[in-house]
Amino acid sequence: MRIARFTTGDDPRFALVQQEGDRTYLAVLGGDPLYMPAMPTGERIELGDGVRLLAPVIPRSKVVAVGKNYADHAKEMGGEVPAAPLLFFKPNTAVVGPDDPVVLPEFTREVSYEAELAVVISKVCKDVEPEDVRRYVLGYTVANDVTARDAQRTDGQWARAKGFDTSCPLGPWIDTDLNPEDVAVRSRVNGELKQDGRTSDMVFDVSFLVSYISRAMTLLPGDVILTGTPAGVGRIDHGDRVECEVEGIGVLANPVFRRA
Repeated sequence: MRIARFTTGDDPRFALVQQEGDRTYLAVLGGDPLYMPAMPTGERIELGDGVRLLAPVIPRSKVVAVGKNYADHAKEMGGEVPAAPLLFFKPNTAVVGPDDPVVLPEFTREVSYEAELAVVISKVCKDVEPEDVRRYVLGYTVANDVTARDAQRTDGQWARAKGFDTSCPLGPWIDTDLNPEDVAVRSRVNGELKQDGRTSDMVFDVSFLVSYISRAMTLLPGDVILTGTPAGVGRIDHGDRVECEVEGIGVLANPVFRRA
């Protein structure tokens, strides 16, 4: 099952994504599937002109991200693989959706893309064992952990570098049936392939990460976990278009914009 959040110009709504040949339809739901069963209203809308996909979830409390969770990425950044997951936060104000612009802040001149698999939590999750994690996961989506690399180097901690507005694109929807153990994670800039990794190369897998994080802090419905990025990160600038893809979910695309 795929769950989208969308608008046709009015308040955001949720829908099940239905594919019929080369056409995509949205079967509108009666409420937020995080808090109630996914009950179609009977309304069905074709995805196209007049329909705008939004970030499939706006985290109620937090986005927890994991750094250096692929050995090849740790190496390209000049660091070692951490002995335990390296955690940091992105505020929910960083979240944007498909086709929303990534707006480069004035304080940075070196911004990077990072394609990632994202986990969406479905219910209160605390001190959960790895083997029980799936019961607490609504599904998975695609993320771009946009990073001001120069600020990351100079600030000593990552709040500004990874938490600025529009630095956390999510989308295009949530897939509830994905097996996250071995799927491709890719990025493209202006159509050119930049990253091409697999989740099986993660240092710490999804179940371990959710369990580990839940032992430190309570995860709430709608919280999102970014699971790390493979090697191949690089710079983006005004006028670029970034595509992040997770096999089995789809493509999240965003233009890059810098205000004059």
